[in-house]
Amino acid sequence: MAESSTKSIVIAAPATRVTAVICDFARYPEWTEALDRVEIREEYEDGYACLVHFVLDAGVLVDEYDLVYEYAEDVSRIEWRLAEPSRMQRRQNGSYDIEDNGDGTTTVTYTLEVELSVGMLGMFRRKAEKMIMDAALTQLKRRVEQSGAETG
Repeated sequence: MAESSTKSIVIAAPATRVTAVICDFARYPEWTEALDRVEIREEYEDGYACLVHFVLDAGVLVDEYDLVYEYAEDVSRIEWRLAEPSRMQRRQNGSYDIEDNGDGTTTVTYTLEVELSVGMLGMFRRKAEKMIMDAALTQLKRRVEQSGAETG
């Protein structure tokens, strides 16, 4: 079993705003540099996305894949898994843990485990996961804090 990587960031916004940005998959290409297209394919009865299709173009890594999402009842945890292997990935599991700090800020902890279809030394895979997580959290923080400035 592959190791997972974890990273946290504090965002200057309430947890509800962070969750709203994370769950607004259709708008990911507006703020996530490596995603060309995101399409919600299935939703749960409560309107949350269940199956989401991603088109990724990160220069050397180009892939199309579907992720299946599950949510904690209070949406403090959002988990996903790769629906089926893609051209570049055998497996992807991940989660966002969203914790309201009680002071108007939110701590988001991102956990990611990716098993690529192409061989890669563990050291390089962990470095790639770290780069993906750093970019994802930095871009999420920027989007949430900008959306708060625009609406607040």
